[in-house]
Amino acid sequence: MNDVNTEFVEGFGGAKLAVHRMGDTGGRPLVLLHGLFSSAEVNWIKFGNAKILADAGFDLVMPDLRAHGQSDGPHDPAAYPADVLVRDLKAVVAAQGLVDYDLGGFSLGARTAVRGVLAGLAPRRLVLGGMGLTGLSGWARRSAHFVDAIDRFGTIERGDKAFVAQAFMKTMKIDRVAARLLLGSVDDTAPDAIAQVGMPTLCVCGADDRDNGSAPELAAALPDGLYVETPGNHMSSVTFKDMGRAIAEFLD
Repeated sequence: MNDVNTEFVEGFGGAKLAVHRMGDTGGRPLVLLHGLFSSAEVNWIKFGNAKILADAGFDLVMPDLRAHGQSDGPHDPAAYPADVLVRDLKAVVAAQGLVDYDLGGFSLGARTAVRGVLAGLAPRRLVLGGMGLTGLSGWARRSAHFVDAIDRFGTIERGDKAFVAQAFMKTMKIDRVAARLLLGSVDDTAPDAIAQVGMPTLCVCGADDRDNGSAPELAAALPDGLYVETPGNHMSSVTFKDMGRAIAEFLD
């Protein structure tokens, strides 16, 4: 049940997207999207949260976002139109034949999940990890931080606010050309648009994670939002199994 099977589906413009499957193929489908500079392996599988959800009976569908993991990262700017990650997400949902499913994401994955719902996807329940209200409405500032880290890559010293991003890019062997193009395709989500996300939504966030603003504020802004605090900061919260347990309990 806990073996990971990887297949490839075609995303926008023919880009190959790696989709990792884990769990009971007869179980309830749960699509999980990882964060920026990460991958399905690092965000969900490596530290055991995917196993918790698979053991709870879910059929996990975990794509690598374009320019991440085993998915393509084209260098053609035309491969990164506005909301290209939403187009890719819709392609994954269609390729897997998903109709009745749940959807979750962490950080950039959470942002993509919200944008997907606003673009017409209709999961039964939604999970937003490592995300606060300003992380959705103030993305331009957050994006500029990562573009700066890419542009100064290799010269950023410890103590600089971009040092952690540089270190993570090095660890993950990020294609910085593709990642920079991808960052330009993601837009702000207006606070009033968040009120259109009507399904029950879990906002799960590390106690020391303020990178994307306030998760309790996001939960309060949603029509049916629930906030659950887990240990860790933005980088470490996915390493605690508390996140997987919180998601499993919410979706049960």
